[in-house]
Amino acid sequence: MKKIEAIIKPFKLDEVKEALQEVGLQGITVIEAKGFGRQKGHTELYRGAEYVVDFLPKVKLEIVLPDTLVDGAVEAIRKSAQTGRIGDGKIFVSSIEEAIRIRTGETGQDAI
Repeated sequence: MKKIEAIIKPFKLDEVKEALQEVGLQGITVIEAKGFGRQKGHTELYRGAEYVVDFLPKVKLEIVLPDTLVDGAVEAIRKSAQTGRIGDGKIFVSSIEEAIRIRTGETGQDAI
């Protein structure tokens, strides 16, 4: 099993969700987040005063899935979240040792 964590622009969430459903994924966790990468935020003008916005709004997706679906899911996220502009986000893939469904006690892939 693998865990995919993807940080994307908020307005791309619906496109990414639809792309993941087409790949066959059933579950996804979405977390509202703020952060910055290489772009280091940006400056804005408000009532004549300039100020720096350090943390930009982002959405973090967390998905635990069988190894066989990882490549398709990563590609679906990459294609649907891409705008070609700075700040499109990142995708991280890590291994999951165990998963347990609290309600039934199922473990491993049966739990996801």
